[in-house]
Amino acid sequence: MAANDQNDDGHDTSNMPDLGDAVDIVTFSQILEMDESEDDREFSKSIVFGFFEQAEETFEKMDTALEAKNLDELYRLGHFLKGSSATLGLTKVKDSCEKIQRYGKKENVDGTPETDEALCLSRITETLKTVKAEYADVEQTLKNFFNST
Repeated sequence: MAANDQNDDGHDTSNMPDLGDAVDIVTFSQILEMDESEDDREFSKSIVFGFFEQAEETFEKMDTALEAKNLDELYRLGHFLKGSSATLGLTKVKDSCEKIQRYGKKENVDGTPETDEALCLSRITETLKTVKAEYADVEQTLKNFFNST
């Protein structure tokens, strides 16, 4: 961090709390900049808590799709949640959702084709466990942030 508390993109992050490595502070601070007041954070809080509801619903749909061995639906859901989490700067959740998206598309993490559907489903099973844990951690971090503002 530069001496003037600006990151490489020129955004001032000096008044931002440390939200850990699960949140890209630059992206998240851009959401916070849309609030009318730093005291209530009504706008950003509604976006973040709306994401929590959306994520919970998506995880339920992923569980159902995994049970049905529906790779196309898992691809779609992974893509959907990847975009939502990226918008908020939730890097770990985004990265895991990208893996689910790739496995659902029958690809390896590097984008090369993977024809073994059972392997893809196994990878999704493990990655879904990981992303749910990452989500739980970042959800608690952000709830703590909004409860302290």
